[in-house]
Amino acid sequence: MTTTLRFLGATDTVTGSRYLLESEASRILVDCGLFQGYKQLRERNWRPFPIDPAEIDAVIVTHAHLDHTGYLPALVRDGFRGRIHSTYGTLELSRLVLRDSGRLLEEQAQYSDRHHTSKHSPPKPLYTEADAEAALARFEPHPFDERFTVGAVTVRFAPAGHILGAAQALITTTDGRLHFTGDLGRVDDALMQPPRALEATDVLVCESTYGDRIHPAVDAAQELGRIVSDVCGRGGVVLLPAFAVGRAETLLLHLSRLRARGAIPAVPVFLNSPMAVDASEIYARYPQEHRLRPDEFRAMYGLATLVRSVDESKLLNLRGGPAVIISASGMLEGGRVLHHVAAYGPDARNAIVLTGFQAGGTRGAALKRGERSLRIYGKDVPIRARVHSLEMLSAHADASQLIDWLRTAPAAPRAVYLTHGEPGASDALRIRIARELGWHARVPDFGETVDAAATTQP
Repeated sequence: MTTTLRFLGATDTVTGSRYLLESEASRILVDCGLFQGYKQLRERNWRPFPIDPAEIDAVIVTHAHLDHTGYLPALVRDGFRGRIHSTYGTLELSRLVLRDSGRLLEEQAQYSDRHHTSKHSPPKPLYTEADAEAALARFEPHPFDERFTVGAVTVRFAPAGHILGAAQALITTTDGRLHFTGDLGRVDDALMQPPRALEATDVLVCESTYGDRIHPAVDAAQELGRIVSDVCGRGGVVLLPAFAVGRAETLLLHLSRLRARGAIPAVPVFLNSPMAVDASEIYARYPQEHRLRPDEFRAMYGLATLVRSVDESKLLNLRGGPAVIISASGMLEGGRVLHHVAAYGPDARNAIVLTGFQAGGTRGAALKRGERSLRIYGKDVPIRARVHSLEMLSAHADASQLIDWLRTAPAAPRAVYLTHGEPGASDALRIRIARELGWHARVPDFGETVDAAATTQP
């Protein structure tokens, strides 16, 4: 019985992770993420799914970020009736992430309708919060290292680091073993435990987000402290766009440690992300997955004023500095942070600090490459605030860390496919794998189907 692997996403971008394992016995989707960034990528979210959702038997999810889970509500709405398998941590965070995504999509459609900023009449959301609830009802969580059967395959989750609940998916079929990395964390992450070593596998599907880069050898906390001290010293606001799951916690950890040793001034710190506030409670329930002590949790959340209501969020745009504001989203693609950028971006006393990977086509990527005007809710906002990029805060392994992780394999896989990276990053990692490990790796095409039993090693 031949098993095929079809790459339905994350092949020319870091977003839209979707892989279809298909045999005569079952069809299983590994990850079901949103495409983000460039318009031509985002438009893929609106196209009919490449296979009838009703014909998919199950979904296996590696972690809760939207580029891995964000299309699940649409998949369920359009007919998927199987189970969605994940770790317990991923289920808990997905409850926050998917509900928030559905709510934001509805709010954006309503805003566009009121202000006539859409070409569509009336504008519609990709899916709703009710669709998200329907998807969450289909989740079936598993502990790490539990073996469970999905259709004709056996599955096991191994820790991947990165964020709470993040897993490598180890799948055994009649044709052999397949290993999906999901997003791999760092061995030196301030918050999360490192990913588990690579086990023996026949086929490896490996992320390559930072396949062409090495994280700067700069102390992240020290650099963050320097920016906060400089900006707040002149009465400005430090705006920290951050992914609400994972990055917000890391930033609070660094800021609380800096404050404790007197390395930053005692200015107000605001966490303006209800999802990040709720996520903190989940992190506290899984101490085995991260490095934080209970006293560090108390210090982190004692440092910040937690902003929940919309009215409180609006008041932040009027108060001015000195202050630090942490708000989602991390690539400036939506959420409350856009209102803060519109309020504080035009003032040169302030700073916008990018705190992780910025996918091509996002506002964050535009700022990083030097653009100083952003289109926000139909208006062009001039950006005179200083822009900093702290890539060392990323929760992804860099190129050398990925190579070191690959070296832990007891033997070379028969086939290696590099995904979840922009073209330059994926190809750079492919070259390093060939030169340093002597393995043959490929960067698959969008929509390509391969034989999971085939050998691509020389």
